[in-house]
Amino acid sequence: MVLARHIQSGLADYVETTFPMTNKPFRGSIRRLAHQEGMLSQEPFVSVKLPFRVVGKHAEFPFPCLHPTYRPYAHQMRAFERISAGESTLVATGTGSGKTECFLYPILDYCYRQRRLGRKGVKAILVYPMNALATDQAKRLAELIHDSPELRNNVTAGMYVGQMSQGGSDKDNHAMTATNIVTSHEELLKNPPDILLTNYKMLDYLLVRPKDSRIWDNNDPDTLKYFVVDELHTFDGAQGTDLACLLRRLTDRLNTTSRRHVLRRHFGHHGHRGDGT
Repeated sequence: MVLARHIQSGLADYVETTFPMTNKPFRGSIRRLAHQEGMLSQEPFVSVKLPFRVVGKHAEFPFPCLHPTYRPYAHQMRAFERISAGESTLVATGTGSGKTECFLYPILDYCYRQRRLGRKGVKAILVYPMNALATDQAKRLAELIHDSPELRNNVTAGMYVGQMSQGGSDKDNHAMTATNIVTSHEELLKNPPDILLTNYKMLDYLLVRPKDSRIWDNNDPDTLKYFVVDELHTFDGAQGTDLACLLRRLTDRLNTTSRRHVLRRHFGHHGHRGDGT
């Protein structure tokens, strides 16, 4: 309550300073309005966050190549089952509920199994509305791969976005590290990653520019299995239509037989715990 009153007082000070009342009859009117309920601000409210249901102690974690230090939530296990079975899935839960892990774990497991069979090519595409989101998730993905003895030096991930240099630079990452995935455009085209992080505009370029077509050279019709749309609610209107058309063009370009989509809707602000913001 003290903090709420402090914010209300600060807001009143700001409005009074921005719109000073010089006429005597109106002096102090903003301050009086600030103290009237619902005029300048609303009363504070308390939101109680209920805990997410965790799976039972005897539930078996389905991905032997990953080693989380916590038991998954029930909705995560349900998502694991659906996504692993190839069902299109919408993940829409609260902050800290592990939405990211809902799709990353099945994708990493699939890539691991495919690499053991000696299969190359892009197996999963993660589309983000902003490069900043892709960069944030890239670090977490690098850590997941590095922390798994099975995935390290086996499964690769790369980020293809416009801010990276086309010709290569000292700032580009040419190999996987403990905290970074591959970001060099030339390296990604020469050695396509198992998991590709990008935005819909750059994915469009990868489909239409002849010099970028090398990234699909190792893809057979059944190689690409997962197409993830992060922050789904931002793809509305014309941008949503563009993305839908892009997905159709991608499946036609690769002649892919898969229709596995993961649509991730975000509620709240970024958190962290096997996180899933």
